[in-house]
This record gives sequence, structure tokens and C-alpha cells, in this order.
Amino acid sequence: MKVAALKETIPGERRVALAPGNVAALAKAGLGVVIEAGAGAAAGFADDAYRDKGAEVVSSAREACQADILLHVRAVDGRGQPAIGDLGQYRRGQIVIGLCDPLGQPHAIRELAETGITLFALELVPRITRAQSMDVLSSMATLAGYRAVLLAAVEVPKMFPLMMTAAGTLTAAKVFVLGAGVAGLQAMATAKRLGAVVRGYDLRPACKEQVESVGGKFVDLGLETGDAQDAGGYAKAQAEDFYNRQRELLGKIVADSDVVITTAAIPGKPAPLLVTEEAVAAMQPGSVILDLAAERGGNCALTKADQRVAAHGVTILGPTNLPAEVPLHASQMFGNNVSAFVKLLAPKGQLELNREDEIIRETMVAHEGQVVHPRLAALLGASV
Repeated sequence: MKVAALKETIPGERRVALAPGNVAALAKAGLGVVIEAGAGAAAGFADDAYRDKGAEVVSSAREACQADILLHVRAVDGRGQPAIGDLGQYRRGQIVIGLCDPLGQPHAIRELAETGITLFALELVPRITRAQSMDVLSSMATLAGYRAVLLAAVEVPKMFPLMMTAAGTLTAAKVFVLGAGVAGLQAMATAKRLGAVVRGYDLRPACKEQVESVGGKFVDLGLETGDAQDAGGYAKAQAEDFYNRQRELLGKIVADSDVVITTAAIPGKPAPLLVTEEAVAAMQPGSVILDLAAERGGNCALTKADQRVAAHGVTILGPTNLPAEVPLHASQMFGNNVSAFVKLLAPKGQLELNREDEIIRETMVAHEGQVVHPRLAALLGASV
């Protein structure tokens, strides 16, 4: 069997689904590796780097699509458009793996299902111990949290660390991170390493210990949050009365912060509004908000996806694909995750779609012309 990594077509996407270092591991598992020419160029990987590891480099996407398993970083973009403009390049029975925003773009999944491919959505890898090596979301969130702090540090008109100099004492910047998932914790850890005073908030009480473990001070708003976490470890949506009170209390901490980084997201739903315009207006001029939930509408009322907004003397940034800004390491991490997933599907170089396996069952969203994931089918008003 052959596995092919395609050149990404979505604007701004600089990652590639396989790095040269992944070729040997897949070959050892009995799989041939095909790379579309130029697929790794934006990430810093020349075609010869793949050839040197034993991959076959082909000149076009159409040639690469002859492989049995196709790998995308993003199989569907944020508007629900497939990465391959001509869906006729897919063939019935072919395996396609990538990020495809299934809960946010269920209609795109149905369109892809009609081609007859078997589609695996990497966003749905379950959070179990056995699947940690395949957890693309955690890998990419780590990079997003790190990059977010660097961008904020460049924007804010002060240095992060406390400094005592002959010219006077410079007070440390105050960084407030909303959301203590992988991205939020990495943002806290990075801001702490840069010398900032770090505070973190999450509506899940269990996150307090994690925030403190990376050097942050956990903010407790005193709200009742006993049912704030679902079985997968993600935050659950709350009632509007809860959010109103939460926004009121958070506003006071936001106003006292130089940098606010928001990361709160609920799978398949709009991002919760946490920072109101009133809270922004209360911040000191020159303060920065970096909203990692921008793709889902944002945690800040003034966020605009992939735009820079200036309001009340505050800069609000809404990047939607920060991992693509560190494409070399992002591709290495993504490639390691997806290689582990491919080896689960084809453990001895031959495809084994064992739908009793939790990882395979939970990530398979389309098969034999149908949407087969119960959550997606429900969103589409269909049944499995």
C-alpha cells in the first residue's frame, strides 16, 4: 500500500502532513510513501530530503492521489471548502486523513462522503492513553499557545520581565490567560519563562493544579462549576446567566492585565463570549488581547478572525492558524501523530478497518458513501 502527503492548498497553510523523518517509520511498517513535489517547501523540507529517506516524489496532486491513503493537514478549510478543488481526484474506497472541522462543517463531510472515500477526522481522536501519540489537536495547541505569547510580547509596549537597572525598575507585565487546555497552559508556561506575572482561569475546577504547575496563579471566580467538564475532558456549555456573571467578574481581572490571551472553545459550538467591550475599554492603553478562539467567533466581543483590531487604545488580534507560523516543528509533530494513526489502520502494510477499535470508530466520519459518525449524522438530521 502507498501513503501520499499532498501539498496544502488552503491559503496561509505552510505545514505538510509528513516530514522527511516520518518516511522510514512508515516504510518499516510496510508502506510506500509518496510526496507531491513542493509539499514540504514552505515548512523547510526540500523534495530531496524526502527522496534521501526513500520516498517517491511525484510532480502533481493527481499523481499523488493514486495512492491508497491520502494525507492532508487540512482536508477542509474554515469555510467548508475541500482542500482538493476537483473531488473527482478522490476514488471510492480510498482512505483520506486530515483535519476537517467535522462538527463545525458537517455539510462538507457529507459532500466528501458522496465521493465514496473513507474519511478520518483527526479532530475526533479520543482523549485516551492509547491515542496520545495521535493527538494532533494537542500537538498543534502546544504550538499555538507558545506562538500567541510571542506575538503578544512583540505588540505590548513594555517588556515582560521585572528588571532593576541603573535607569530605574521596570515592573513585570501582567499576563492573563483564559482557558487552561493545552494551548492555555503552554501560553502560561511561555509567559512565565519570559518573566511575566501570570494568571490563569478555567471554569473547570480541576485545572487549578495544572495552572499552578506551570507557574501561574489560578483565578477563582467563586462560581458553581461542578458540571463544567464533559467525558472527553472538554469544557461544557453553560447557561447564559452563568456567562453573564462570569463576564462581569472576569472584566475586573482583564482591566488589570497588560496582555490577555483567550483560548476557551467548545467543540462544535461558537466560542463563549468572555471579554466584553466594556472590559476592553477598561484596560490600559497599549494593552493587547490575543484571541485564539477567533475561528469560532472569538472570546472577545471585538475580535475579528485574522484581523488586527484597534479599539479603546487596545490591540485585539484574532489569528486562526498559529501552528502554520512555525511550520517546521508543526509538520514534524503532525507527521509523527498522523504516522502513528496510519500504522493503526495498516499495522502490517495492509488496511485493517477494525471499527470495534475506539480510535478508528470515533475518527471515521464517512464510509461507503455515507456519513457514519453519530454526532455528525445528528447535525445533518440523518441517522447512521
